[in-house]
Amino acid sequence: MKRKITLFIAAAALSGAALVAAAFGDTSSASPLHASNGALVALRSTALGNVLVDARGRTLYLFEKDRHGRSACFGACAAYWPPLLSTAKPRPGRGVHASLLGVTKRTNGKRQVTYAGHPLYTFIADTKASQTNGEGLTNFGGVWDAIAASGRAVEPTASNSGGTGGGYGGGY
Repeated sequence: MKRKITLFIAAAALSGAALVAAAFGDTSSASPLHASNGALVALRSTALGNVLVDARGRTLYLFEKDRHGRSACFGACAAYWPPLLSTAKPRPGRGVHASLLGVTKRTNGKRQVTYAGHPLYTFIADTKASQTNGEGLTNFGGVWDAIAASGRAVEPTASNSGGTGGGYGGGY
Protein backbone atom coordinates (compact mmCIF):
# COMPACT_ATOMS: atom_id res chain seq x y z
CA MET A 1 0.00 0.00 0.00
CA LYS A 2 2.83 2.42 0.89
CA ARG A 3 4.48 1.65 -2.45
CA LYS A 4 1.30 2.61 -4.36
CA ILE A 5 1.04 5.87 -2.43
CA THR A 6 4.70 6.62 -3.09
CA LEU A 7 4.27 5.93 -6.81
CA PHE A 8 1.15 8.12 -6.90
CA ILE A 9 2.98 11.00 -5.17
CA ALA A 10 5.95 10.64 -7.54
CA ALA A 11 3.66 10.67 -10.57
CA ALA A 12 1.82 13.72 -9.24
CA ALA A 13 5.12 15.53 -8.59
CA LEU A 14 6.37 14.80 -12.12
CA SER A 15 3.08 15.97 -13.61
CA GLY A 16 3.25 19.16 -11.56
CA ALA A 17 6.83 19.79 -12.64
CA ALA A 18 5.87 19.32 -16.28
CA LEU A 19 3.00 21.81 -15.92
CA VAL A 20 5.26 24.39 -14.26
CA ALA A 21 7.89 23.95 -16.99
CA ALA A 22 5.24 24.38 -19.67
CA ALA A 23 3.77 27.44 -17.98
CA PHE A 24 7.07 29.21 -17.34
CA GLY A 25 9.14 27.86 -20.20
CA ASP A 26 10.11 29.59 -23.41
CA THR A 27 6.98 30.90 -25.17
CA SER A 28 8.66 30.63 -28.54
CA SER A 29 6.91 28.75 -31.28
CA ALA A 30 10.32 27.90 -32.76
CA SER A 31 10.95 24.21 -32.30
CA PRO A 32 13.89 23.40 -30.03
CA LEU A 33 14.38 20.16 -31.98
CA HIS A 34 15.37 22.18 -35.03
CA ALA A 35 17.42 24.85 -33.26
CA SER A 36 20.19 24.72 -35.87
CA ASN A 37 17.73 25.30 -38.71
CA GLY A 38 15.90 28.52 -39.24
CA ALA A 39 12.18 28.64 -38.48
CA LEU A 40 10.00 27.41 -41.33
CA VAL A 41 7.33 29.74 -42.70
CA ALA A 42 4.91 28.03 -45.06
CA LEU A 43 1.55 28.63 -46.75
CA ARG A 44 -1.57 26.68 -45.78
CA SER A 45 -5.26 26.76 -46.64
CA THR A 46 -7.56 27.88 -43.80
CA ALA A 47 -11.12 29.18 -43.46
CA LEU A 48 -9.65 32.61 -44.29
CA GLY A 49 -7.92 31.37 -47.44
CA ASN A 50 -4.18 30.74 -47.81
CA VAL A 51 -2.22 32.18 -44.89
CA LEU A 52 1.30 31.91 -43.49
CA VAL A 53 1.86 29.15 -40.93
CA ASP A 54 4.75 27.87 -38.83
CA ALA A 55 6.34 24.40 -39.04
CA ARG A 56 3.42 22.90 -37.07
CA GLY A 57 0.83 24.40 -39.44
CA ARG A 58 -0.29 27.01 -36.92
CA THR A 59 -1.45 30.34 -38.32
CA LEU A 60 0.97 33.26 -38.17
CA TYR A 61 -0.33 36.71 -37.32
CA LEU A 62 0.81 40.30 -37.60
CA PHE A 63 0.11 42.88 -34.87
CA GLU A 64 -0.99 46.22 -36.26
CA LYS A 65 0.54 48.01 -33.26
CA ASP A 66 4.05 46.96 -34.34
CA ARG A 67 5.98 49.78 -36.00
CA HIS A 68 9.03 49.91 -38.28
CA GLY A 69 9.58 46.15 -38.11
CA ARG A 70 9.83 46.20 -34.29
CA SER A 71 7.61 44.22 -31.96
CA ALA A 72 5.26 46.03 -29.59
CA CYS A 73 4.25 42.74 -27.92
CA PHE A 74 6.09 41.78 -24.71
CA GLY A 75 5.33 40.25 -21.32
CA ALA A 76 1.71 39.13 -21.00
CA CYS A 77 1.14 39.93 -24.67
CA ALA A 78 3.91 37.53 -25.73
CA ALA A 79 2.46 34.85 -23.44
CA TYR A 80 -0.82 34.92 -25.41
CA TRP A 81 0.79 35.73 -28.76
CA PRO A 82 4.14 33.88 -28.79
CA PRO A 83 6.61 35.41 -31.25
CA LEU A 84 7.99 33.15 -33.95
CA LEU A 85 11.67 32.97 -33.02
CA SER A 86 14.60 31.68 -35.04
CA THR A 87 18.25 31.24 -34.19
CA ALA A 88 19.15 31.04 -37.89
CA LYS A 89 17.91 32.48 -41.16
CA PRO A 90 14.17 31.67 -41.55
CA ARG A 91 13.30 29.12 -44.25
CA PRO A 92 10.54 29.69 -46.81
CA GLY A 93 8.07 26.91 -47.58
CA ARG A 94 6.20 26.50 -50.87
CA GLY A 95 4.38 29.70 -51.85
CA VAL A 96 6.34 31.90 -49.43
CA HIS A 97 8.54 34.66 -50.88
CA ALA A 98 12.06 34.24 -49.46
CA SER A 99 12.78 37.91 -50.18
CA LEU A 100 10.04 38.93 -47.71
CA LEU A 101 11.45 36.84 -44.83
CA GLY A 102 13.70 38.48 -42.27
CA VAL A 103 14.37 38.85 -38.56
CA THR A 104 14.21 41.60 -35.99
CA LYS A 105 15.85 41.65 -32.59
CA ARG A 106 13.48 41.67 -29.61
CA THR A 107 14.27 43.61 -26.42
CA ASN A 108 15.41 40.34 -24.80
CA GLY A 109 17.93 39.84 -27.61
CA LYS A 110 16.09 36.95 -29.29
CA ARG A 111 15.54 37.00 -33.04
CA GLN A 112 11.91 37.21 -34.17
CA VAL A 113 10.95 36.22 -37.71
CA THR A 114 9.45 38.95 -39.88
CA TYR A 115 7.56 38.81 -43.16
CA ALA A 116 7.29 41.91 -45.34
CA GLY A 117 8.59 43.82 -42.32
CA HIS A 118 5.90 42.48 -39.96
CA PRO A 119 7.06 40.55 -36.86
CA LEU A 120 5.25 37.18 -36.79
CA TYR A 121 3.32 35.59 -33.92
CA THR A 122 1.22 32.51 -33.19
CA PHE A 123 -1.87 32.55 -30.94
CA ILE A 124 -2.23 30.22 -27.94
CA ALA A 125 -5.90 29.49 -28.70
CA ASP A 126 -4.91 28.04 -32.09
CA THR A 127 -4.27 24.54 -30.75
CA LYS A 128 -4.47 22.74 -34.11
CA ALA A 129 -3.10 23.36 -37.57
CA SER A 130 -5.10 25.75 -39.78
CA GLN A 131 -7.09 27.31 -36.92
CA THR A 132 -7.52 31.10 -37.16
CA ASN A 133 -9.02 31.94 -33.74
CA GLY A 134 -6.87 35.06 -33.42
CA GLU A 135 -8.09 36.73 -36.60
CA GLY A 136 -9.47 40.21 -35.95
CA LEU A 137 -8.92 40.17 -32.18
CA THR A 138 -8.02 43.48 -30.57
CA ASN A 139 -5.85 42.36 -27.67
CA PHE A 140 -3.08 44.46 -26.15
CA GLY A 141 -3.93 47.69 -27.94
CA GLY A 142 -3.96 46.59 -31.55
CA VAL A 143 -5.63 44.40 -34.14
CA TRP A 144 -4.27 40.92 -34.92
CA ASP A 145 -4.56 39.60 -38.48
CA ALA A 146 -3.46 36.46 -40.27
CA ILE A 147 -0.98 37.26 -43.00
CA ALA A 148 -1.09 36.30 -46.68
CA ALA A 149 1.85 35.35 -48.92
CA SER A 150 1.71 38.91 -50.29
CA GLY A 151 2.68 40.22 -46.85
CA ARG A 152 -0.68 41.89 -46.34
CA ALA A 153 -3.19 41.28 -43.58
CA VAL A 154 -5.94 38.82 -44.44
CA GLU A 155 -9.32 40.43 -43.89
CA PRO A 156 -12.28 38.04 -43.55
CA THR A 157 -15.18 38.47 -45.92
CA ALA A 158 -18.78 37.30 -45.56
CA SER A 159 -17.95 34.29 -47.76
CA ASN A 160 -15.11 33.00 -45.58
CA SER A 161 -16.21 34.11 -42.13
CA GLY A 162 -19.49 32.26 -42.16
CA GLY A 163 -21.33 35.56 -41.97
CA THR A 164 -21.71 35.29 -38.20
CA GLY A 165 -18.95 37.64 -37.15
CA GLY A 166 -17.40 34.76 -35.21
CA GLY A 167 -17.65 36.75 -31.99
CA TYR A 168 -15.05 39.23 -33.25
CA GLY A 169 -17.17 42.32 -33.58
CA GLY A 170 -19.89 41.30 -36.02
CA GLY A 171 -22.99 43.47 -35.70
CA TYR A 172 -21.27 46.73 -34.74
